[in-house]
Amino acid sequence: MVQQLEAIRERFNEVSQQMTMPEVVSDMTKFTKLSKEYKDLDKIVKKYDKYLEVISNLNGAKELISTEKDAEMRELAKAELEELEPEKEQLEASLKELLLPKDPNDSKNVILEIRAGTGGDEASIFAGDLFRMYQRFIEKQDGWRMSVMEVSNSSSGGFKEIITQVEGEDVYGKLKFESGVHRVQRVPATESQGRVHTSAASVAAMPEADEFDVQINMHDIRVDTYNSSGAGGQSVNTTYSAVRMTHIPTGLVAACQDERSQIKNRAKALSVLRSRIYEMERKKYDDAIASERKSLVGSGDRSDKIRTYNYPQGRVTDHRIGFSVYNLPTVMDGEIGEFIQKLRIAENAEKMKDGTM
Repeated sequence: MVQQLEAIRERFNEVSQQMTMPEVVSDMTKFTKLSKEYKDLDKIVKKYDKYLEVISNLNGAKELISTEKDAEMRELAKAELEELEPEKEQLEASLKELLLPKDPNDSKNVILEIRAGTGGDEASIFAGDLFRMYQRFIEKQDGWRMSVMEVSNSSSGGFKEIITQVEGEDVYGKLKFESGVHRVQRVPATESQGRVHTSAASVAAMPEADEFDVQINMHDIRVDTYNSSGAGGQSVNTTYSAVRMTHIPTGLVAACQDERSQIKNRAKALSVLRSRIYEMERKKYDDAIASERKSLVGSGDRSDKIRTYNYPQGRVTDHRIGFSVYNLPTVMDGEIGEFIQKLRIAENAEKMKDGTM
């Protein structure tokens, strides 16, 4: 492990030097790629430096115990040793995790799509509940920000579909585990007999493609503008501010009506379209990629599920890892970090089992 970490330090120093070169600074694509690499390597190097400091202190404490004649000094060294040993183990575990092969998309922002599946009005209401769950989770993440890009409201008060952009650090690395079908079991407000109904909503967390990930020829894009029907005040509906973009070669479509400015809506719609093209291209090369949208989201059928929210029992179960919690209201208030952490551990364990570390 130390040999690998020393190689990372060497690469970190190399990247640091390259980022100061005029030819790199003037090339935004190169500079952006190196900046991302620098940020990832910086985390490992800082953790490694801390690890070396703890090792040095441990060796110093051990030497003091074996050579010091003063009993009080030896006791102080022993106490320090007891504190440093667990810290050393914790740092080693953290470094092993950091050295696992990383999904290059983990640091990307996310296009988060939530769609009502089977279950009629109750599925739309549940899609709204999931949106609020993610909204609260995102609010609790340092530096994260969500913006709504497109909404299709349901007459029941939920959403037929809602598409958002989530920006921040390590967004895809956390939200990728949410892709799939989410199932809810509860008594709908409209159910007079008190019977439990089952419905579903699908979630797709796609890495937002950067410009250098996907090059789009604007001649291949058909742009339609129309009056926005979304929130934003009466002035939204008086101008053709909403934008729908169609990528003619693939038939992929993206729309945005969230902003009052047509220019801003164009930029957001293009971002969604670029991400969908990127996802499509990834699928061509590797259908087994865990974040592949179609395989993760499935059909929206109740049986094709990754997680179940059981209201009568107050239980939330993630079927991929067989993990349940009995604090459903807390989960719906955005406390999904425990699920994400356990799914990350499971993913890392699978990588180590496959010999990819």
